[in-house]
Amino acid sequence: MEDKEMMEKSYKRLIDGNKKFSLSKRFDDPEYFKKLSLGQKPDYLWIGCSDSRVPSNAVTNTESGELFVHRNIANLVSNTDLNVLSVLEYAVNVLKVKHIIVCGHYGCGGIRASMNNNMNGLVDQWLCNIKDVYNKYDVELEAIADLDKRADRLTELSVVEQVRNLAKTIIVQKAWRERPLHLHGWVYGINSGLITDLCVIHDEKEDIPNIYRFNL
Repeated sequence: MEDKEMMEKSYKRLIDGNKKFSLSKRFDDPEYFKKLSLGQKPDYLWIGCSDSRVPSNAVTNTESGELFVHRNIANLVSNTDLNVLSVLEYAVNVLKVKHIIVCGHYGCGGIRASMNNNMNGLVDQWLCNIKDVYNKYDVELEAIADLDKRADRLTELSVVEQVRNLAKTIIVQKAWRERPLHLHGWVYGINSGLITDLCVIHDEKEDIPNIYRFNL
């Protein structure tokens, strides 16, 4: 009985929190939700990790409607993932976002899990995408003796590769033919609250090897 009451209390906390959120927003701006209901026109697509400690609006100090968001384990952009590709297509072709941000974070469990040979379940197939990054940069990574620092560097390298994966899509390359669209790679520090810009900015298909460039 006690466990049931605790579960209900935990659940009710979210409903009560929603009421406080609604009241505070309407107190500051009575038209807040009416304006939101008219539609969205964000300038940014955020591709982040599912980790609960990295809420996109909170860490960027943005409001509802400013970021279009996709999250998955370890913020990956896979050319076989219809979910992320569908989000990308809608963000680029319908919402006409100006920037796409891939944001990883230090202390990522997905990154750490990909660095060993332990079996975790279905997620292991997903983590193969990170293992491919590790394999590509194995000389650099194996030279880092401290495992935490090695994981941090793999986090950065993985973000770089995900930005490149975006640049390889026909969705992004078609957009480049028509208008400016900038791709960015960031890493968020959970222990500092600060974002590191890796300065991996792609804004035209000439930034990627010729074999990945579509003839449009």
